[in-house]
Amino acid sequence: MLAPMQGLTNRALRSLFARWVHPDTLFTEFMRVAPGDTLKRLSPSDLREIAAVEQGIPLVVQLIGHGVEALVSAARIAQESGAAHINLNLGCPFGRMTSGLTGGGMLRCPELLQELLPALREVITGSFSIKLRSGYDDPAQIFFLLPLFESAGVDFLVLHPRTVVQEYDGQADHGVTCRVVRETALPVIANGDIRTARDGERVLAQTGAAGLMLGRGALADPLLFQRLRGMVAEEPGRDERAAMLRQYLTDLVQLYQTVFCGEQQVLGKVKGVLATMDDPDFAKQRKSLKKSRTIRQFAAVLEEFG
Repeated sequence: MLAPMQGLTNRALRSLFARWVHPDTLFTEFMRVAPGDTLKRLSPSDLREIAAVEQGIPLVVQLIGHGVEALVSAARIAQESGAAHINLNLGCPFGRMTSGLTGGGMLRCPELLQELLPALREVITGSFSIKLRSGYDDPAQIFFLLPLFESAGVDFLVLHPRTVVQEYDGQADHGVTCRVVRETALPVIANGDIRTARDGERVLAQTGAAGLMLGRGALADPLLFQRLRGMVAEEPGRDERAAMLRQYLTDLVQLYQTVFCGEQQVLGKVKGVLATMDDPDFAKQRKSLKKSRTIRQFAAVLEEFG
């Protein structure tokens, strides 16, 4: 699965991944659910993103928000707009900084989930999944939540084994993932710190997870999907990596120009993808790309990439 990453996995990037490496499942960026008394639960731009499939690949619509009425209403609207797969975000660490308990912040008051999850399951006619952290500040919290997820009829879990307060510090503890897999009958998708094919193979072997969700590792190397499938080299040489990155970033800039307005917005989006890359062999080139002020300058640097 290609992970939902706010500000990054927009429809242009998803389109590129669908064409290049065909992930088994795609996710939208999270869609903010408007609280309070309103009929406009989802923004017009989010509604335009909703579909059951994208380029032949199942598309999961991820919702983030708080309040049973608001989230249930949003799930109904998403389905009426064409969604067949809905995911509830209980993992975003930045939701805890907003008003109301959203994203990972909802784990601060798990009792609220006892009403919310069955209510969502009742209205969601397709698949219903949850993406979550292992806990708010206690990595063992998830083990107290598993019976609720099972009784509510959740179809599968995507687990990032850090706490919400950790944000992205430290390492994802896939020992927790392993224990969750053992203790629930629900399929568990492992997420977090999977940056190479070896990482993915190790996590699958260690945990027995039903699958992997790839985030920053895939944005830094889209061919990670194919490396895990054994279709391309697990550890490519420098020239191969350079050619891949040159083509990837060139195609991404072209696609972004069809979705975003103005050079600065396009460059800002592609530089967000660059921020996921940490290959020391290309540190100098990345620095030059980040300094580019125009698309022409960016393209000129890419021509010399290698």
